Amino acid sequence: MSMHTVFLRLRSIVFVLCLIALSQAHGASGTVLVMGDSLSAAYGVETDQAWVALLEERLADENLSGWTIVNASVSGETTDGGLRRLPDLLSRHAPEIVILELGGNDGLRGFPPDVIEENLQAMIRQSQAAGARVLLLGMQIPPNYGERYTKAFADIYPQLAESESTALVPFFLDGIFEGENLMQDDGIHPTQEAQPILLKNVWPQLEPLMTDG
Repeated sequence: MSMHTVFLRLRSIVFVLCLIALSQAHGASGTVLVMGDSLSAAYGVETDQAWVALLEERLADENLSGWTIVNASVSGETTDGGLRRLPDLLSRHAPEIVILELGGNDGLRGFPPDVIEENLQAMIRQSQAAGARVLLLGMQIPPNYGERYTKAFADIYPQLAESESTALVPFFLDGIFEGENLMQDDGIHPTQEAQPILLKNVWPQLEPLMTDG
């Protein structure tokens, strides 16, 4: 066998190995389970323009289309309701990543912060026990609930992210309240125009979970 032939074969092997490495880095696949409330259930906006649908488009753009998004969000959902539904969803979908976007309805109803935290903690631990990585989306409630309650509520998310070693979006609605035409008339739900901002808030924390796992 000539040296030229050996060189060509070695080059082919290196090329194949490079393709495999690229496939592993950018062609990862799995399931992302979104457990949320109306903010993720496309309340008041076109379903195909909501942030979860925009996430699917982003994955295709980023060559991550092998991932499947399961949106199990329900308008009006509380952490208690999510906790009851989660075991079956974990069993059926075996997600690699669980996005927890819950707690806002609990806060608006004045539920005790320690109960909200306990429910979210249980959901995080169940997800992790099932082999999933968790992304927690932080929430805040209006100041008219009183400084003590609003602070206790807001602190739930960073405290849990630290104690349970989860990724965290500090405030899911960051940049929404300050802009024009970004909130629906109810003052609670983001408009269709705000959906790309929601995805922008989530993506920097989600993307590493999808590519580094």
